[in-house]
Amino acid sequence: MKKNLILLCIVIITTGLLYLLVQYIKMTGFSFALALNFMLMACVLTFTEALKSEFNSPYFNEKTWEKKGKIYESFGIHFFRKLLVGIGWEKLNKKSKPVEKNVKALTYLHYRTKQDELGHLIIMLIVLGFTVYVAFRFGILQSLWLMVLNILLNVYPIFLQRYNRPRLERAMNLSKRR
Repeated sequence: MKKNLILLCIVIITTGLLYLLVQYIKMTGFSFALALNFMLMACVLTFTEALKSEFNSPYFNEKTWEKKGKIYESFGIHFFRKLLVGIGWEKLNKKSKPVEKNVKALTYLHYRTKQDELGHLIIMLIVLGFTVYVAFRFGILQSLWLMVLNILLNVYPIFLQRYNRPRLERAMNLSKRR
């Protein structure tokens, strides 16, 4: 009951923040798109941390069409990974989620890929809703920043989690055998 109340409060606060953002920043600009994404990242991270789910859904399993990550490679996931290293995100991320060579650390990292993917999926859907609204209300060109940032800040991170998770599973299986 307490967990559900906390989750409900997070949703209500997020909704209030979204309302304020829409009221004070023009929805068609870069600043709105950036503020929307980062505000949602903070709110959704709080939500997924409070959720404390096991993430056992089959959604998180590797699908046959993913072909061991080949599809993500064709979409340029290696370039995106290099971009993350280049801007310093990878270094910052390693401080909060250090990678060690033991099963416990790999299991935790595996769990975090699911948590992060769910967070980016939620944000992507919310930003997509705003994108569609802005496109219909103000025109497709006015929704361009929302589209571009949604791809860079949510779609590619989802691809990255889905690309990394099977590799982590293989590493975990190898570590368990030793």
